[in-house]
This record gives sequence, C-alpha cells and structure tokens, in this order.
Amino acid sequence: MFLTLFPALMLRTFTAGSALSLVVACAAEPIAQTLPSVSDALAATLPGQPAQAADPVEMPAVSFEQWRDGFRQKALAEGISAEVFDRAFAGIEPDPSVIAADRSQPEFTRPVWQYLDGALSRQRVASGRRLLDEHRALFDQLEARYGVDRAVLVAIWGLESSFGDIIGDKSIIRSLATLAYEGRRPDFAEDQLLAALRILQKGDVDPSRMRGSWAGAMGQTQFIPTTYNEHAVDFDGDGRRDVWSTEADALASAAHYLQTSGWDFREPWGFEVSLPEGFDYALADADIRKPLSEWRALGVKGITEADDTLRASLLLPAGHRGPAFLVLDNFRTILRYNNSSAYALAIGLLSERFDGGGRVEGAWPRGDQPLSRSERLELQERLVQQGFDPGTPDGIIGANTRRAIRSYQQSLGWPADGHPTQQLLGRLRAEP
Repeated sequence: MFLTLFPALMLRTFTAGSALSLVVACAAEPIAQTLPSVSDALAATLPGQPAQAADPVEMPAVSFEQWRDGFRQKALAEGISAEVFDRAFAGIEPDPSVIAADRSQPEFTRPVWQYLDGALSRQRVASGRRLLDEHRALFDQLEARYGVDRAVLVAIWGLESSFGDIIGDKSIIRSLATLAYEGRRPDFAEDQLLAALRILQKGDVDPSRMRGSWAGAMGQTQFIPTTYNEHAVDFDGDGRRDVWSTEADALASAAHYLQTSGWDFREPWGFEVSLPEGFDYALADADIRKPLSEWRALGVKGITEADDTLRASLLLPAGHRGPAFLVLDNFRTILRYNNSSAYALAIGLLSERFDGGGRVEGAWPRGDQPLSRSERLELQERLVQQGFDPGTPDGIIGANTRRAIRSYQQSLGWPADGHPTQQLLGRLRAEP
C-alpha cells in the first residue's frame, strides 16, 4: 500500500511500518489496508481489542468553513478551477470517523506469522491463480511493457483490495479535507488534497466515484493522489486513468510504479535461508548489504543460483528463533510500494504461492507473545535508563531502537538480533 498510507512514501527503511491502519484482515479482506501501525510493521491490531489514543492534537483555531475558504484560495492559485473546487467541496463537512482513525493507535498486536497466515490464505491463492489465467493476455502485455512479474502484480492486487472487491467507500475529498483541517499531518494532507483536485480537473474520475480509504488511498491498487498523478496509466486507451473499475489501468499503474522504483525482472525478490551455528545475528540489519558470495562464505545455506555479485540483506522477521531470509533489490522495490517488511515478505511469498512455491520451511516461534504498544514504550524508556539510545521513546520499533536492542543484547552475551521480546523486557525490568 504506499501507496496506501501516508508514511510509506515518506520512510525508506525495512522496519518502519505504515502508521495509519486499524484492523486485522481476515482471509477475504484486503491485507494491505490492515497493516501494522506499530512495532516495525510485523504485527496487526488484534480483533476486538481496544485502540489506544494517540498523543493529544491541538484543535484548529478556525472553523472548517474558514479553513475551506482559505484552502480554496490556495487551490485556485495552484491552478484548480473554481468550478472544480466548488463541485468537489459541495456538501463536504469533516468526517469524525476519519479523525478517530487518525488519532488512534492500536495497543495490542499480533505477530508476523499470523499476518502471513491471512495474506497467504487458500482463498487468496486460489483467486490469484484464477485471475492469472483469466487475464493471461493482459499480463503478457504488462510484462512486455513494464518488465514486472505478473505474479507480483496479482499479489499486490490481492493484498491491496482483494482483487478489486474492497477498495474503500469513503469520499477521498472529504477524508483528505478532514485530515488537512484537523489531522496530525495537515501539510501532507493538503498536498494530497490538491493532487486529488488535479485528478478531478483532468477528468479521470467524477467526485462521486473518487472513493477509497479514510487515509486517502484509492482504487484497486490503493494509490494516494500524488502517486496516482505521477504513475497512474490509461492502459486501455479510453482517455481516463481508471484505477477504480478498470483492471487494466489499475494493474498497469502498479506495474509502472514498480518499474520506475527499480524492479528488475531478471532477479528474485529474495529467498529463505538457514544460518550456521554461532552466526552473528547483528548482521541482520537492513543497512548491511553483502554480495551473495559473502553470505555464502559466512556459512549461509539455501542461496539460489542467482548471480553471486547480487547484494542482499538478511531479514529475521521474528528474530533469531524464526525463519531467515536474504532479500535483494526487488524486495526494496516492494517496500517503496508499501514500507513494511511484513507486507513485502507477503508479496514475495504470495507471488510464489500462485505457482506452488512460497512455503516457509523455518519454524515460527508461535508461542511468543509480542509486546503491546505500552510495553514497547516501556522497553525504549528502560533502554535509555541503561545508557542505550533508541531515540525518543514512541512505542515504534525502528532502526534506532533495534540498534539499541542489539547493543544491550551484546552486553548480555545474547544473540544480537535486535528483536524486541517479552524476555528482553523482563531482563530490562530486572536491571537496577
């Protein structure tokens, strides 16, 4: 999805996740709209569990009408016609549900293996196989034009919108206007709102059909407006870039985005590997990229026959006790679509599952209970107390926190995988 949610175009690390989702997908729901909002995007909100309010947000000093009139002047100065603006904003009022979604933060999470269970459901795999066969001619054209694997496109299609069945029903103009007026990222929301008005002015879609998620993501491949304007494609040649109801346009738009993000048809996204006894788990860092030949020399098993000069990073999505993956540049390209390592892993595995592969051989530590948001915050605060700098405590396990965890683990003589666990928090609690 980053195209689906705000932060994913703003962040470019393996472990930062999208910060705007709320619920867990079941097998029939679009997984990408339910991505984790905390803990490095390797978990999703547990169904039936409360969300924790985010930090207080200062209320606007002006009324919505005053904000709208000021924004109208800005939009007209940016080239939006008065007719387009007034038609788009006719009857628009703030949406309280959007503000509630924007300000909530899930307290409880579930681990990556449960996320993958939903992403790789039999229903999703069967639907993907059927659509690959049904649209064979279209995918031939897309691969020839953009050089992006058809199975990857179908995996994105499936996770973003359940193959176009669930694309969101909120007015994009209303949602973005609400976020621009009262949300936590008003400047970003205003930029997206201007981009949405440009889409209307171009005539690609009528305001009544410009619908999507509360965060402003649109269509079968869940583009935000700025991404749409840069990468959406009129593949069927009807004069409109219709990512809402035209599969060819939606899939071509995703392919175009991946192409411009660096997808290489000749290379794998990555593969599962096994690590030798005594391996240095501190090497599992997105910033560490080694040629496959070097990983092989370190005793890593399971490396494919890919070019040994290709550079890869080691991903341990559940820490040293779970499966290990070497991920290459195409994995990073998927992250540009949605900056979540769980999402990128799901796309890679699902794309292989359509052809009978994509099975994870390593055992997940299914008995582990992930840290809640308040526990992650406590972990960060206790790391600070012990002299390990995770950055400003915020409950989000990003690169700085992982580095701090590794340093602390090394001081204990533990495997330094940078993974937050209940055991780690318990050890910190025992410190004087």
